[in-house]
Parts: sequence; structure tokens; C-alpha cells
Amino acid sequence: MTLRLRPAHSLRMGLALAAVLGATPLGAQQPPVPAPAPAPAQAPVPAEAPAPSAPGDTVVARVDGDTITLADLAAAARELPEELRGAPPNVLYPLLLDQLIAGRAVTAAARRAGLDRDEAVRARIRRAEEQELQQAWLTAEIATRVTDAAVRARYEQQTANRPAEEEVHARHILVPAEAEARAALAEVRGGADFAEVARRRSTGPGTREGGDLGFFRRGDMVPEFAEAAFALQPGQVSENPVRSPFGWHVIKVEARRPATPPAFEEVAQAIRQQLLEAEVQAAVERARNAAQVERFNLDGSTPRPTDSAEPPAPASRPGAPARR
Repeated sequence: MTLRLRPAHSLRMGLALAAVLGATPLGAQQPPVPAPAPAPAQAPVPAEAPAPSAPGDTVVARVDGDTITLADLAAAARELPEELRGAPPNVLYPLLLDQLIAGRAVTAAARRAGLDRDEAVRARIRRAEEQELQQAWLTAEIATRVTDAAVRARYEQQTANRPAEEEVHARHILVPAEAEARAALAEVRGGADFAEVARRRSTGPGTREGGDLGFFRRGDMVPEFAEAAFALQPGQVSENPVRSPFGWHVIKVEARRPATPPAFEEVAQAIRQQLLEAEVQAAVERARNAAQVERFNLDGSTPRPTDSAEPPAPASRPGAPARR
């Protein structure tokens, strides 16, 4: 059983075991354990002398004879929330040690009560063990497949296969009624500055910037607006107001350019997640294909066909025509 830090403890102490890792044999900052001085040649070390323990094997407590080591403390540290990792080890060490001691004491009490032999408890333990094994196997399976190089290769493949796309830089005047849009369009057609009319009349995004929407791709806008904008060349204004779910637009295109793919850093995490999901699914399929699977109906005895198998044809009734 793993005991969790109570929120009051966490807030009051502001603790994390990460610092313990940097100040005890749990972590990299611990001074190396000096090797034992070699014995003189005249007095060889007896064969039965125990070898020195590794730092992580150092026993820091015993509960009913069950040892707690520095490695156990390190494992407990890794389970703490990230925001709790950064306090002095002289405070963290006794806190986590007390937590582990309490956990071992409760576990010992449960065993004395015979709960380790309770079938419902053992079933939950088996399920937890299965989940841990599944996670460990999947992690090992995909560790060499989802690498930084694989993510980079998928990015390059996606950008190389990306169809040619274009961006336009446009301004718009957005008003709620068609009559207002036509009045604004008449002003622009009469020679008024588009940006000035937008600042005065528009109610949409970019009003204070003269209706400037910057560069965008076709898929960034609602279809009605995108179709009208991408039909214009630089300097052109829409022939008629364009209606969208937001109102009526007068559109002017300032420039067009080829769209550049997103930078690798912008999409690397999303690509990594895609690869992880695909590799996990593939690993599960490999495991299923390697396993000998038998299916049964709910009675537990009659075989059940695979879910993809076609159901058996219904028995023919006497006098019924044969199905072709």
C-alpha cells in the first residue's frame, strides 16, 4: 500500500524528494562511496567477507524485519508531483522515510489480518500486476521505435508530401446588414481608403487595425469568406458583399504568397504523440497475433467464433425456398 502525502503536509512543508536525490546516495550529487582500502598481501580478505553494498542498497529503516533502502526512497521521490520537487534534503528525508515506514507498517498489519489471502484482494493485485506488465512491455516495444530521429523523419515526410498551399493577406469590413455592407463598398469604390472605412464602420476582428486579418490559409476561415478571399488578386476588392455566419463582409486582398510548413518545433510533440499511438496499436496487434486465443460464449463452454466471423445462416423452415 502506498500512502500519499496529505495536502496539508505538502503545503506546510513545501517539500519534494527530488532534493534528496541530489544530497544523499539516491542522486548524482551524493559523494561517491570510497572503495575499501586494499588489504595487505600478508592478510588477504577472508572469502566469507561480504561485498560492500551499492549506495541504493543502503538500509535506512526496518519495519518488522522488512528493509527500506535508499532505492525505495528514490522510487517514492519519482511519484511526487513535480511542483513539490525542490526542498532541502534535511526536511525531505525524514518526511519520506516516515511515509514509507507508515506504509510498510500498514502492509504488515494487513498481512497479519490475512488480507493477502483474501480472494478479492488477490484479484485486485493480479489486475494491478497485469497493468504494470502491460505498460512495461509496451514501453520496451516502442522505446526504439519512437525516437527523435523517427519524429524528424515523419515531419520531413509530411512536409514533403504536403500539397502546395497558398496564403492571402486580407482586410475586411464586417457589418450586420447587407445595406451597411453595400454602403461601405460604395465608399471604397468611390476612392475612400479601405482601412479608414473599416476603422469607422466595421464591427469585426482587426477593426482598430483597419480590418487587417494578416496572412491566413483557406482552412483558417469559414468557407464563404475563404472562397471569396482566395478568388481575389492583390489590390482587388470583392465585387459584392459576402455573407457568412458572422455577418456581411467587404473584402480586400493585399498580398498572396506560398504557405510555409510549420516549424519542426511547433509540431514535434503532436507528431511524437501520433507515432506513439500508432506504435502502441501495432504492438498490441503483434501480441494478439502471437497469442493462442480461444473464445467462448457466456456459458463458458461452447466455442464462440471471432467477432469478425459471419453469423451462421438460420435453419430453413420446411417448405421455405432455399436461399441463393
